[in-house]
Amino acid sequence: MLFEALAIGGLGLASALGLGVAAKVFAVEVDPLVEAVEEALPGANCGGCGYAGCASAALAIATHKAEANICVGGGPEITEAVSEVMGVEVVYREPDLSLVDCTYGTDTAELKFAYDGVQDCRAAVLLAGGPKVCEIGCLGLGSCVKACPFGAIEIGEDHLPKVDPVLCTGCGNCVTACPKDIIHLNSVTRRILGFNADYNCLAPCQATCPAQIDIPSYIKAIAEGRYEDAVTVIKEHNPFPLVCGRVCPHPCEEQCRRGLDNEPVNINHLKRFAADYEMHSGERIQPFCLPKNERKVAIVGGGPAGLSAAYYLARLGYAPTVFESQPHLGGMLRYGIPEYRLPKKILNWEIQGILDLGCTAKTNMEMGKDFTIDSLKAEGFEAIYLGVGCWSSRGLRLDGEDLEGVLPGTDMLIDRGNLLETPVGDKVVVIGGGNTAMDCARTCWRLGAKEVTLLYRRSRAEMPANDIEVIEAEHEGIQFHFLAAPTKLIGEGGRVTGLEYIQMELGEPDASGRRRPVPIEGSEKTLEVDNVIAAIGQFPNLAFLEEDAEGKDLRLTKWNTIDADIDAAFTNIEGVFSGGDTVTGAATAVEAIGAGRRAARAIHAYLSGEEVTAPDDWVHSSKELPVVDQIPEAIKAGERAKMPELSVQERAMSFIEVELGLTEEMAKAETERCLQCGLYCYRHTGMENQA
Repeated sequence: MLFEALAIGGLGLASALGLGVAAKVFAVEVDPLVEAVEEALPGANCGGCGYAGCASAALAIATHKAEANICVGGGPEITEAVSEVMGVEVVYREPDLSLVDCTYGTDTAELKFAYDGVQDCRAAVLLAGGPKVCEIGCLGLGSCVKACPFGAIEIGEDHLPKVDPVLCTGCGNCVTACPKDIIHLNSVTRRILGFNADYNCLAPCQATCPAQIDIPSYIKAIAEGRYEDAVTVIKEHNPFPLVCGRVCPHPCEEQCRRGLDNEPVNINHLKRFAADYEMHSGERIQPFCLPKNERKVAIVGGGPAGLSAAYYLARLGYAPTVFESQPHLGGMLRYGIPEYRLPKKILNWEIQGILDLGCTAKTNMEMGKDFTIDSLKAEGFEAIYLGVGCWSSRGLRLDGEDLEGVLPGTDMLIDRGNLLETPVGDKVVVIGGGNTAMDCARTCWRLGAKEVTLLYRRSRAEMPANDIEVIEAEHEGIQFHFLAAPTKLIGEGGRVTGLEYIQMELGEPDASGRRRPVPIEGSEKTLEVDNVIAAIGQFPNLAFLEEDAEGKDLRLTKWNTIDADIDAAFTNIEGVFSGGDTVTGAATAVEAIGAGRRAARAIHAYLSGEEVTAPDDWVHSSKELPVVDQIPEAIKAGERAKMPELSVQERAMSFIEVELGLTEEMAKAETERCLQCGLYCYRHTGMENQA
């Protein structure tokens, strides 16, 4: 026994001596920086940061393989402590939260088969993509729940994940674990910069909207009486709900699935209802903004594109300054749309809301005369956005165009916008078929013209003007001469007295896809006129670039528009971006608004040192969605809400707003017509079949 004890003791002594020698030979020194970072971390070892534990995370931070803010379990205090150790500046970043895109659970979704395997989404999806028919739908088996280290997710009674925003840290583990990609990190900032993506549950209306507004969400908010929430949703992608609720051509309604069996949902006037609610409430709904970073961005042009870019840049913390050549902001919203469609007091209210976010405005400032690209850069502007619009009218190219009484449509509307006198005679002919032509014709009628005729070289079916504008013009007594093109202006004593035109017939389609008008020989006729107003197209006036040393190098297209990327707004000059009508040619206000937001996203990426490109998964239009040619019979449609209007008698000789707005009762009833449809499935109580 004694021998065994001595043997064990000797073995222990030898081991101790060996370890002592090894400790001297193989001594490991702990990096004091790693040790300090680890002490600053919470020690939770939750793995939410993507590393095995706090020790691994500390090593990654100290060796600059990870940022000082990677800890998702400790909050901003931990980030500040780690940043202090690392000697880096703490910059505010809006926290991310997990968002579940799918809202159509397995209790109501159609299933391909009964699944009795391992109760885990990752296992279930290995069998024919999972049991749910919807390709993007949640399987409800809880892979995300198991992956969340903070207990922020649970599976609800509808078999869909429910995220607790208080417990969620935005670590992204659930996103990684979800095999169907229906959970994503989101925040207000992500949403205002986000594009419609192929993983979103998109309704055709949202996919069609040039501003990409989440239409089903704001309609649902109105239905539930959450009018402030509706405005907030709209302003995530459109800072002009009051304006667009009045002047938008609402292409979204053309794709509304309710239109398959009835009239489409009155989407645009529901938007106006929510926006009017905010304005009449007396309290402006302030959007979320990141803290100011004082980095300067110049916006050249105070129209819808420029103001939208300024709005989103301000929300992202930047200090945008808008340079406008006219006396007031608004661009063609102010100077191209008459008061009876868009009252100036409403436009002013909406613009003031943008300025209140920290945007500076400098009016009566012309580029090339009062400032240049070089001078803006010298003043410390790190990025420049050119959104100067289309202010020049295309001429008729007819002899006599310089006669008194002949004028461009845009000039007339701009004079009206500047409160200048714009007298017209008894007989007025307006040439063109777009919204500008309609605005000119209806304005002349209000100014007292006894006979207003609109001449258009194609048929009514080819008119680019909003159908409602044509209908209202007809109500007001505007006469239409379709398939007619001007050939000669006749004058006497230097003033126009007549207009000769020729009848046309439609031939083969041209590059625009519309049938080309062809003159009918010998069909000329003459109209007696006091005024001829040409509204046949607009284009940007970029002459100011010739006065700008760097601007001369800006690449233009053959149409004399700025050659900029449509999706990401960058030009061939470093730090100079452009969008809206300046790039696309004359388009709608909502298209300009969408361009402004995309530009703000691009400028933010540029100033953040990121790649300035549009996302690859962007869904550009409803054409990229699956085709649905029927809707469930169970979902009944009521009658579409009709906008109350002034009578024709009340409109005469007056520029009072024609449309009066939906009542609350009308708006609530209209929301019930919305199918709340998504990419593959209709989200509707009682629905059992996928559409």
